[in-house]
Amino acid sequence: MKAIRCHANGMPEDLVVDDVDDLLPGPGQVVIDVHAAALNFPDVLMIQGKYQSQPPFPFSPGGEVSGIVRAVGDGVDNVKIGDPVFAGSGVGGFAEQAVMPAAATSPVPKGMSFAQASGIRTTYGTSYYALKQRAQLKAGETLLVLGAAGGVGIAAVELGKAMGARVIAAASSDEKLAAAKAAGADELINYSDGQIKDKVKALTDGKGADVIYDPVGGELFDQCMRCINWDGRILVIGFAAGDIPKVPINLVLLKSCQIVGVFYGAWVARSPAENASNFAEILAFHADGKINPLVGKTFAFNDYAAALRCLMDRRAIGKVVLEVRS
Repeated sequence: MKAIRCHANGMPEDLVVDDVDDLLPGPGQVVIDVHAAALNFPDVLMIQGKYQSQPPFPFSPGGEVSGIVRAVGDGVDNVKIGDPVFAGSGVGGFAEQAVMPAAATSPVPKGMSFAQASGIRTTYGTSYYALKQRAQLKAGETLLVLGAAGGVGIAAVELGKAMGARVIAAASSDEKLAAAKAAGADELINYSDGQIKDKVKALTDGKGADVIYDPVGGELFDQCMRCINWDGRILVIGFAAGDIPKVPINLVLLKSCQIVGVFYGAWVARSPAENASNFAEILAFHADGKINPLVGKTFAFNDYAAALRCLMDRRAIGKVVLEVRS
């Protein structure tokens, strides 16, 4: 089979397509004939050696896939050969076959395409964990989502609405904001001018947002600290802007607010049963028509570098997906 692999830290163009042996499942594992592999920002960081956990070389990036079960290992009873599934384990997805833990493998929901299914686990899993467990978002609260048209951002918009919040979507272009509006956002903020604080205050009668979902970081984080409501919660999702901000700790005191870290992968390892419960609720939202995963752009298997560059350049709207099999 063919696999896109990283042999040394570098840029997307440094990855290579290798011919490797077909995969075999171990106990509790499944092998999937991959149809689609979704991209996430950790893929960009991982190939550069900048992610908090690094697999040994050589590795295939791609943390989540969808496709058809090819083989199952001992002890697997939740899926069988021939089942259409989606799965995630952090790495290994940019290949014609992927081996995944059976516990992280689920049937593709009715009415969901392989491209959509490939991208639901990380983005919706992260955003729901952030909003439900970390922020304890309540119906009627105001949720501000930065990067609201990206993978995790647009998931946060949809889930925030499904949870009964008033959602303010913030992004860097009108095109991105249109996607957030279609996902259910109540209010829109264009921060292409670098300004967000006063715009949030104007939409909240000067109070600020109750919960801020921030996958961007950089200079916008400081403004978020200045437009968080009393007793508010700022969710630290990631740093797509590249810069890790410094926390003005005096504002934490003055606002009586919380800065809350969101490390979804580590939580899943510690709380698999709670994560499974979360996912049952996410899929129920889909069945009820409250979420509809957006695939903004698909790339052919051999165009992997362009797909990763789409994320690196922050041009993604919704999920970016590699079509491994048509």
